[in-house]
Amino acid sequence: MNISKSKKFTEKHGPGAEPDPVIKEEILKYAKDNELPCALAFQIAKDLSLLPGEVGKTADLMNLRIVKCQLGLFGYKPESKIVAADKDASPELKAAVSEAAIDRRLPCRSAWEIASRFKVRKMTVSSTCEALNIKIKPCQLGAF
Repeated sequence: MNISKSKKFTEKHGPGAEPDPVIKEEILKYAKDNELPCALAFQIAKDLSLLPGEVGKTADLMNLRIVKCQLGLFGYKPESKIVAADKDASPELKAAVSEAAIDRRLPCRSAWEIASRFKVRKMTVSSTCEALNIKIKPCQLGAF
């Protein structure tokens, strides 16, 4: 696999940071064209009993781009972001998102928890956030 020479992703972890060899080995099984889909990063975390951020950090240190965010926020072509505002979201879902948001930001993990609680797709929650002008941040993988 041809790993990108860009330092963009590695810089946020400081000098001397090295990819975890066990996580790196697992990532190499799934990464293609210097990209690792969000869903596969989460699968690796689950398989290795790790926090998703550890997989995200290793992907950064390998200069891999995380793509196809499960919330639709980044990593899609050609537009990058595929989520659109859902102004027709249920009042209960809107209330849950608003209550969980801090300073107009909803952590990715909270978005996933709300999706699970309401039994809706993750992108339904991110679409609700778009309608409410609430940003989803931080990402569990550390992508944003």
